[in-house]
Amino acid sequence: MNDIKQANNDYPVHPLIKERWSPRVFDAQPVEDEKIRSLFEAARWAASSMNDQPWRFIYAKKGSAAYDKIVDCLYEFNQGWVTHAPVLILTAYKEKFDSGKTNFHAGHDLGLAVANLTLQAQAMGLGVHQMAGVHWQKAQEVFDVPEGIHVSTCLAVGYYGGDTDLLSEELRKSEQAPRSRKKQNEFAFEGKWG
Repeated sequence: MNDIKQANNDYPVHPLIKERWSPRVFDAQPVEDEKIRSLFEAARWAASSMNDQPWRFIYAKKGSAAYDKIVDCLYEFNQGWVTHAPVLILTAYKEKFDSGKTNFHAGHDLGLAVANLTLQAQAMGLGVHQMAGVHWQKAQEVFDVPEGIHVSTCLAVGYYGGDTDLLSEELRKSEQAPRSRKKQNEFAFEGKWG
């Protein structure tokens, strides 16, 4: 594990959280089908509002036509590095409950499923880089996503250990820089705001 990428946490956290980071370059080793299934099994068991499980995923392995279609739906910046990933996953959520009522928590629930998937990946030695830079309307059309399902993000998945020389100088510096986060007092407030 890359020590520079371990979280410099102020309080104890689980090693999977401490070691997790979002690589932009991956080892060329393909991700085994069984491990891909384990990622989605972890997502399957995430908590969700009214147990609706609104998350949906479309995934593709490098070398497939579907993989190239996903790449084509990403913002140009992400297209510049993402092809180092052995697996790409589009994430989406169902906007309404079966009753027709809007599920205001669907995005939150998708986030919980992706968090489960990400920690499962970390436990198996896989890195996950999450991207908001998706032309979601294009993805909806390209993949024939039904109305009422909203494409949200894309995940790049692969084994840690890729060659940073494959990246642009700017991305290489980012890849090699220590991780940083806001301090807790900027986002966690006891009893009142601020």
